[in-house]
Amino acid sequence: MRKNENLVLIGFMGSGKTSVGLKLSYMLRKGVEDTDKLIERRKGKSIGAIFDEQGEEAFRQMETDLLAELGEQKFSRIYSVGGGTPVREENRELLRKLGKVVYLRVTPETVYHRLKEDTTRPLLQCADPLGRIRQLMESRREAYEACADKIIDGDGLTVEEIADRIMEEMGKMKLLVINGPNLNFLGIREKSVYGTQDYEYLLELIRKKAESTGCDITVFQSNHEGAIIDRIQEAYFDGTEGIVINPGAYTHYSYAIRDALASITVPKVEIHISDITQREEFRKISVTAPVCDKQIYGQGLDGYLQAIDFIVGENGIV
Repeated sequence: MRKNENLVLIGFMGSGKTSVGLKLSYMLRKGVEDTDKLIERRKGKSIGAIFDEQGEEAFRQMETDLLAELGEQKFSRIYSVGGGTPVREENRELLRKLGKVVYLRVTPETVYHRLKEDTTRPLLQCADPLGRIRQLMESRREAYEACADKIIDGDGLTVEEIADRIMEEMGKMKLLVINGPNLNFLGIREKSVYGTQDYEYLLELIRKKAESTGCDITVFQSNHEGAIIDRIQEAYFDGTEGIVINPGAYTHYSYAIRDALASITVPKVEIHISDITQREEFRKISVTAPVCDKQIYGQGLDGYLQAIDFIVGENGIV
């Protein structure tokens, strides 16, 4: 997680968002804000009163408007958001834009135990609160999971343990390595140019690099242009913080891949195993390099490790 990035806590009411947010504020030395409390201060009334007087839909719109406003602010904070906030699709997009999203997941029984004496929760004022909790949690499960960068199971953990786990998980930088056409044929194709080590060797090299750097590195390979574009676009939504790409032959003519890369603002490094400046004329042209932050070539498979080091250096992480 970047040092200047917001951290957003989501989850069902009673999942511990407020308490964990306060603990994290001390650990990260960041301000913390509960969006429900912020709405209450601005409206001068409780959430329950807003529900009674204006209805749930009006309150949900207040949440949406607030998320859009917070997304425009420049300083870094920890935000704890209401349990129903992620249900709106537009809110899920706003949450992802606001910062790194952590879903605090607990069981319905845990929520009931924590809130059974709480009369301030308008959605739980019914004859069967546990049944209502189960129904609401199941209806919201997909929405929570869809916008979460990390899911932390909080049952049986103290506030301190949950905060420590979040720090551990969010401290892992999420990187994506993309290999284009014929890279899966390493060790088979033109050994004098690309070496004798096979693709599995490269994957193991990257796996060990992930361990040594503490990064979460995903490797994707495809011989198809559209699949590569789809994966780059997916990186926009899944919290990827840096991309290493060896576009293979697409380097020299795929403006579609170039445009996809240009849409992603995270650090990007184009990598080539061979020295493309010393090969055929067409290989000296890269249409993708201008939208990347760095180009590495002629370093063999070690170039991938250099690219990862560059991105880690570009991103300050907590």
